[in-house]
Amino acid sequence: MFSEVVRFFSVQAVLLAIVLVLHTYIGLHIIRRTLIFSDLVLDQLAAFGALAGIALGIEYGTFQSYFSSLAAVLFGALLLTLIKPAGKTVPREAVIGIMYAMALVASLLLGDKLPGGETYVSKTLAGSMLWVRWPLVSVTAVVYILLLVFHYKFRHKFIELAENPAGLASEKLWDFLLFVTQGIITVLIVPIAGVLLAYAFLMIPAAIAVMFTKKWIGGVLIGWSVGFTACLIGLCSSYFFNLPYGPSLVLSLGLFFIASIAVRWMISLRTPGV
Repeated sequence: MFSEVVRFFSVQAVLLAIVLVLHTYIGLHIIRRTLIFSDLVLDQLAAFGALAGIALGIEYGTFQSYFSSLAAVLFGALLLTLIKPAGKTVPREAVIGIMYAMALVASLLLGDKLPGGETYVSKTLAGSMLWVRWPLVSVTAVVYILLLVFHYKFRHKFIELAENPAGLASEKLWDFLLFVTQGIITVLIVPIAGVLLAYAFLMIPAAIAVMFTKKWIGGVLIGWSVGFTACLIGLCSSYFFNLPYGPSLVLSLGLFFIASIAVRWMISLRTPGV
């Protein structure tokens, strides 16, 4: 029994540690560019792709299922890149919100027509991280490391895209590559964590980080540290109090976000102008 508990917590802790590094970094880009719902769009498109695969006879969670999700998120990444209103009448974030609503409705409509569709829709929302095993952690780690190397190599391009897009040549190309990166990690994490927790992984640690630093490396370190701590507390709460896994982690991350707002407010009172 003890060895089973150790195995469970070690697998979960390693997966969370791996996932939060890249999610925090991408989240910093998304927040600084105010593309807040772009990840939610890709998360939901990944879920829709998995449901479409089921409709075609593909078993959920298989390699073919991941491929159908990837096709959906690549299409979404292309739309996010190309649909960019030139004027301010319709903000880009409004377009992204509409895309999310359409992806969600399409998923619900498709799920309604599938045998056992409610179960599959629930899986895409809540995930199944309780059943994660070391082989899946290993594959996730390899893909995430490759993406981290890619982002490190081209970090100046992506940072300029966030800070000075007008001065960047081939802006749409780098925009697309950023969304593709989001899409790949979305395809990997949504079947495990579900749409809501995947979104929380990307947004909440990064949102906490930007309250305390404008530096990229510092932001990743703060976001990862706080996010990992919050997730471990949520994990323990889920296990020892028999609470749903995904909601426990989302709630823990949310409480840390609220606490960070309070800490930032107290700092501003003691150090005006900071």
